[in-house]
Parts: sequence; structure tokens; C-alpha cells
Amino acid sequence: MVAFFNLIVALVATALAVEATPIDNTIEKRAGGCSSYVIINTRGTGEMQGQSSGFRTMNKNVMAKKSGGSIYNTKYSAGITQMSAKGTADIVSKVSSTLSSNPNTCIILEGYSQGAAATTNALPKLTGKNFDAVKGVFLIGNPMHRKGKACNVDTKGGKSTLDVNGMSATLGGIPDNWISKTMDVCNYVSLAFAFR
Repeated sequence: MVAFFNLIVALVATALAVEATPIDNTIEKRAGGCSSYVIINTRGTGEMQGQSSGFRTMNKNVMAKKSGGSIYNTKYSAGITQMSAKGTADIVSKVSSTLSSNPNTCIILEGYSQGAAATTNALPKLTGKNFDAVKGVFLIGNPMHRKGKACNVDTKGGKSTLDVNGMSATLGGIPDNWISKTMDVCNYVSLAFAFR
């Protein structure tokens, strides 16, 4: 998580860089700079509405280190039935509405467990300017973790979970065009239900 925390801070710092002159501001806009950032946090099964416990500390540290941001907590039941379609729809809606009100906003997507599945399902629906605005995707315990993806890492940033499928890998996975923006963290020890 330390690596992704540093990545988020670096992305946000670069995107929010404000230069002193109009010429510098024009260059920053052409480079795709963002005027603010939103972290879309999608909690796991059984967690109450609000931030996922998997990201609370990291998000607090990101917000303390870089101003100009906010956290949005995806609205869906996160129930035992694993019906996360409303979460997926809420993620897509929040990205669209955020960019409608401020097209220069950077977006970071986070998902824990069922929230990771909801986020994974949102990715193919985020295209064009929505795809461009999302600067990073951080997933923990993703049931749709699919083996062989370059974005697969274990809890130490290593590759021990590179060739492991999550319980629901056959239902989807990280689309190829999202791999460079994604870190799909899987704990090898907890893979009792995963398949090689």
C-alpha cells in the first residue's frame, strides 16, 4: 500500500501543480492537469456506508499530504448477496457528474472485496474523457482478480499472486486498456478459494 500511496500523492501533486504565469498554466492544461481530485472509495461486503476500512488510513494521509481533494463513498448495499450492480452504476455516475461540474478533476478509484468487483465492472463503462480522468485504480481482495495481468501484485508489491485467479475471475477482470492505471492487490495467504 505504501507504493500506491506514493503513486497517488505523485499523481495528485503533478496534476494539481499550479504555475505562476498564464503561459505555464496553458502548458499545464495541455498536459492534462487537474484542478482538483476525487477519490471514489467503494467498500467491501458487510461494511457500513462510508469509507472502507481497507483505505481509511491511506486516504487520510493522502488528504493531509495534498490539498484540493475529496473522498466520495460509493452508495450501494454491500450486502452478503454480492449484488454490486448499484455500486458499479454509482461509480460511473459519480465520474460523469464530477467531470460535468469540473472537467479538470483527477479521479482515483478504490475498491475493497465486493467494492473491488463493483469497481472492476465499472472500468469498461468509463470511456473517452471519463477514462482519461481516472489516473489510478487501487483494488484490494478483488474476487475478479484474473491471472496473468501485469497489474496483479501481492501485499508486498511482489508477483506471488500474478498467476492466481480470484473466486469470480470468470465473470470479468481488469480490461487491457486499464492495466497500466491499476494495482490489483491480492493476499496470497487468503487465497484458499482462489484457483491457479
